Amino acid sequence: MDAFERLPEQAEAKRLLRAALSEGPAHAYLFHGPAGVGKREAAFAFAGELLGDPRRSHPDLYVVETVGDQIRIDEIRALRHDLHLTPFEAARRVYLILDADELNRDAADALLKDLEEPPSYAVIVLVADDLGPIPVTIRSRCQPVPFRRLSEKAVREFLAERGPELSDNGLTALARVAAGRLDRAARLLEPDAQARRATVLDVARSVYLDPEFEPSGAARRLLEGVSERGEAAREQAESEVAELAPAREAEQFVKRVARGAEREELLATLDELSAWYRDLVVVAAGAARAVVNADRHSELHEDATKERMLGAEHACELVREAWRTLEELNVNPQLALSALFVRLRTELAAV
Repeated sequence: MDAFERLPEQAEAKRLLRAALSEGPAHAYLFHGPAGVGKREAAFAFAGELLGDPRRSHPDLYVVETVGDQIRIDEIRALRHDLHLTPFEAARRVYLILDADELNRDAADALLKDLEEPPSYAVIVLVADDLGPIPVTIRSRCQPVPFRRLSEKAVREFLAERGPELSDNGLTALARVAAGRLDRAARLLEPDAQARRATVLDVARSVYLDPEFEPSGAARRLLEGVSERGEAAREQAESEVAELAPAREAEQFVKRVARGAEREELLATLDELSAWYRDLVVVAAGAARAVVNADRHSELHEDATKERMLGAEHACELVREAWRTLEELNVNPQLALSALFVRLRTELAAV
């Protein structure tokens, strides 16, 4: 059994990495795919296999990751200096560049020079959630290793191990809400996250059930949960980074983590909102077993009328449109969500 056995699924990535170990590694790899699907764990496992030692403190393992708001040229210059040191214990030296999509332009240019002519003993592994920011010149010099969203079965097993108190429907619901990501699944087990999910579903229903529904108030309720998630991430980051970086870089890191958590929570909230309206369509169509919110069957059967079916279908489209707007454009979330709820009310309140 190798170190990849404990990683869930990712058959193609494992095949490529095992081939690299048996045939001899390339000089550079690019692990890419959604967050929370095992890329970092696979990168450390690969490094351990290459070095013959799984220690993350191995003297021939060099790790670069974002501390401030990006990876800067100084960090790549330090890597370059280390790159020309011969191995201390192993036959190779392995360089993991986590958050590779956070390389700034100067750092990316400097890294390109190292990728063009690396020492024979060096293996460089880049790990990225998003390929877009990584220059094509860098991508073309790396062996791509793709990672996919995990199956519902894999996420369900992960949740069952960590939340043995969950009912069968509860496991199904959280596995589907997590959308193939273990990081999101882990957060959904937290009491605060469960409370935020309850708020999202309450707001989703109030659009068509509450005669006094007020769009801007609904937007504020959701954004309060987003802010709570950002604050929790901020506090955790402050405790982790206090002794690891200069004050300026630590402050930037904390801000980046908080902003990232808020953005992630906002998009996840819209996913959950869309899933509720999708479930109304699914139940109205007679396919209740396919719902995302499997722990809310009674409310769904109560709300999913034939008359509401078309409006719910349009509501899904409106939420996805708002998701794309918030993902791609720098718009005010309060204004965007308020506008969304005005349109949702128009679609759903008349039935």
